[in-house]
Amino acid sequence: MLRPIPNPSLHRNLLGLVLITATGLGLVAVGAPAGAQMAPTAPQPSGHRVEPTAAMAEEAAKAAAQRILLAVRSGNAQARFNQFAPSLQRVSSPALVAESIKRMPRLLSWEIVAIQPGVDSSSVEARIVTSAGQRLLTMVIDADGKLEGYNIDSRDVAAETVVSNFMTALTRGQFISASGFLSPSLQEDISQAALQKKWQNLQRLTGNFVRVKKIWKAESTALMKLVIVNTEFNRLTDNLFVSLNERNQIIGVDFPTDPAPVTAAPAR
Repeated sequence: MLRPIPNPSLHRNLLGLVLITATGLGLVAVGAPAGAQMAPTAPQPSGHRVEPTAAMAEEAAKAAAQRILLAVRSGNAQARFNQFAPSLQRVSSPALVAESIKRMPRLLSWEIVAIQPGVDSSSVEARIVTSAGQRLLTMVIDADGKLEGYNIDSRDVAAETVVSNFMTALTRGQFISASGFLSPSLQEDISQAALQKKWQNLQRLTGNFVRVKKIWKAESTALMKLVIVNTEFNRLTDNLFVSLNERNQIIGVDFPTDPAPVTAAPAR
C-alpha cells in the first residue's frame, strides 16, 4: 500500500500519508462566473431508472465545482464546510475552515479547464489566479456534488516551502489542507482520517508537538526530492523524512519509530 522511498538507508519505516481540506482551499474569489446549475432531466415513465451519461456526469461535476468556488469567494466558513463530503467533515469544522481562510491567498478569478467525469467521483481542474499568483487547482467531487479532496499545483515552489506548509497544516489539525500537499495516488491510498490517526499515534509515542526546529533538503534528483524536518515534541526530538516527486507533491513521510529522547543539558 505504501511506496518505498529511494535510498532506504536514509529512512526508516515509511508511512504513507494523502490528497486534497478544503480548509486549505482558503481562497476568496472576486469576479468569478455565476454558479452553473445542472439542467433538469426530462420526466421518465414511472419505474424507469435513467442511467447517467458521461455528458450528464460532466455537467454535474462542472456545476458542483462552480458552487464550491463561489462558496470560496463568499468567505463563509460554514457554507464551505457544508460543501465538504462527509469524510472531510469528520476531520474538520467551520472553525478550522475559518482559520484556513485567514492564512491562504485571495482568489481573484478562475476558469474550469478540464473535467474527468466518473460514476462515484469526478476530477475537475480549474486555473485559478490568486493574490499569490496563478495556480492549477484539481478538485475531486463526489456523486452528490461534495468536495472529497483537492490539490494545488506547486511545481514552481521550493520543496522546503511545500513541506513547511504541509507541516503547518498537519500540526494545526488541518488534515484536509495537509492532505492537499500529497500526490493523488497517495491520497487514494490514505484518507484524511487516516492521516489524522497517524499524526495522533505519533504523538502518543513522542508527546505533544512543540515546534519545527529546522527544514532542509537532503537530496534531489530529476524524479525525487528528500526533505528532512527536525521536529521537537515535549518528550522527544527527531527527524521526519518527507519525499516529493518532480511536481513537488508529497509521495511519502517517514515518521520516526524509535525517536531520540530529549537529553537534559549537563549540570554545571
